[in-house]
Amino acid sequence: MIKELKDFLFKGNVLELAVAVVMGAAFNAIITSLVSDIITPLILNPVVEAAGVDNLSKLTWHGITYGSFLSAVINFLIVGTTLFFVVKAANKAIALGKKQEEEAEEAAGPSQEELLAEIRDLLANK
Repeated sequence: MIKELKDFLFKGNVLELAVAVVMGAAFNAIITSLVSDIITPLILNPVVEAAGVDNLSKLTWHGITYGSFLSAVINFLIVGTTLFFVVKAANKAIALGKKQEEEAEEAAGPSQEELLAEIRDLLANK
């Protein structure tokens, strides 16, 4: 049972998932800071001040505090957009790597089996 647990915990997928979770948490901290420290003061402060509130999370309408929700939506849009571009760049890099591998295989010339088949055919024609 311990061996099975060890095999499970140290499989590549589990380790990759753990790294992804940690990186996601760090990325979330960056995006939260971007929204609360840059976007809110630059873009949303005029809206917040016009509403007569000193903090985005205190924006209310008939008792419904929608400021925190608005901040979460902005967070989501930024994270989604950023991840879209990260995945798009990664896919492009993977495709470029595959293309370079294919070009390297083509440039390497025929394989040993192809050369032997060619020699066999030449000898058979003589």
